[in-house]
Amino acid sequence: MNLKSIIDQKEKAAKYIIDEITHVIKTCGKRDPGSEGEKKSCEYMAKVLKDCGCEDVKVEGYEVAPKAFYGWIYFTITFVLISVAAFFFVPVVGIPLIALGFVLVLLEFGVYKKVLDPFFKKKTSHNVTAIKKCKGEVKRRIIFNGHPDATWEWPVNYALGGVGFEGHAIIVVLGAIYYLVLSIMYVVQNGVTVGMPDLENPLVKAGLWGLLFVPFMIGLYFMENYKLVVDGANDNLTGCYMGIAVLKYLKDAGIELENTEVGVILTGSEEIGLRGAKAWVEAHKDEFKDVPTFIYSFDTINEPKYLMANYRDLNGTVKSDAEVADLFYEAAQEIGVPCKKGWIPPLGGAVDAAAFTQGGFRAAGVTGLNHKLERYYHTRLDNVESLNKDGIANCFAATVKTLEMFDNGAKQ
Repeated sequence: MNLKSIIDQKEKAAKYIIDEITHVIKTCGKRDPGSEGEKKSCEYMAKVLKDCGCEDVKVEGYEVAPKAFYGWIYFTITFVLISVAAFFFVPVVGIPLIALGFVLVLLEFGVYKKVLDPFFKKKTSHNVTAIKKCKGEVKRRIIFNGHPDATWEWPVNYALGGVGFEGHAIIVVLGAIYYLVLSIMYVVQNGVTVGMPDLENPLVKAGLWGLLFVPFMIGLYFMENYKLVVDGANDNLTGCYMGIAVLKYLKDAGIELENTEVGVILTGSEEIGLRGAKAWVEAHKDEFKDVPTFIYSFDTINEPKYLMANYRDLNGTVKSDAEVADLFYEAAQEIGVPCKKGWIPPLGGAVDAAAFTQGGFRAAGVTGLNHKLERYYHTRLDNVESLNKDGIANCFAATVKTLEMFDNGAKQ
């Protein structure tokens, strides 16, 4: 199948995507994980997908604990602050507490394990699965994925930008390590002691200087402003509508693929640790494996120069399917769309492709953002005005070309 006629409509498609994003933001309400707004956006986009020719559209609910993903902050920072106070009276206490705090960070944010969910209130989040059938025998399937939920604002990133936000986090980590090392050195030097500190001890003096870290530690309690949900125009309605737009333009052109099914999955609660994608994998673990199936997770499609096929995900710990990533990269190159090969580095988080990969599906992420945090990222500036029409248009064109090459038998 030749889809050049659709690729050539990339500017028109970008306008459609921006108009639809504007509509969702204005009519569905705030879309934090597990919220009514997130549900309304899923239901609305499910209707759009039916209008785009998807015969099989499902909206599925699942349980989440929205505040658990960043819950490590409350546990870890509390453990560290207790350790700071304990250093001057019972230094040995700080060693296991700080170590436990780092373990929680690693499990929750490092590899996205759901270790703290039992401690937080539950809500119901939603996923959408839509499949456009082909005319003949199904020989292959391609699925485009985005997440409809939006996050709470990061106040430090809004006030100071990425350098300030990352600098704040680094200072807190250094402070925790500082007191862990001091506590170990004190116990090695003096054994397990209880009582008032010897102010003449150089380690105690160093501990007093370390109190400069405390305001930064306390500040991390307020890393997220739970009273302000951002619009999430870039992150990630752009990702949701990439696949929807492909289906719309196929339908408008009257194009029916012979042997390729085209699907869209919208996975909620991505912002709290890929919870929607994890729930989808669990619910559909025995499906969609009858023929070669590629899944592309789009996230935050903004400036053209940052369009990237991701070969590693989840803080660099998960290897994406190289052939899936290669196909998108090669499709972009084929039509002259700037695209890089890259990865989501440590502290860069993840996109839903990581959960699909871990669940045994062939998946890769496609991103369009600077991994050195822009000021709009997770702030009120992630609005319609910050959308980049050229970046959206380029990604749409590359996505359609990916579909064309896949339909013609590439990488299977």
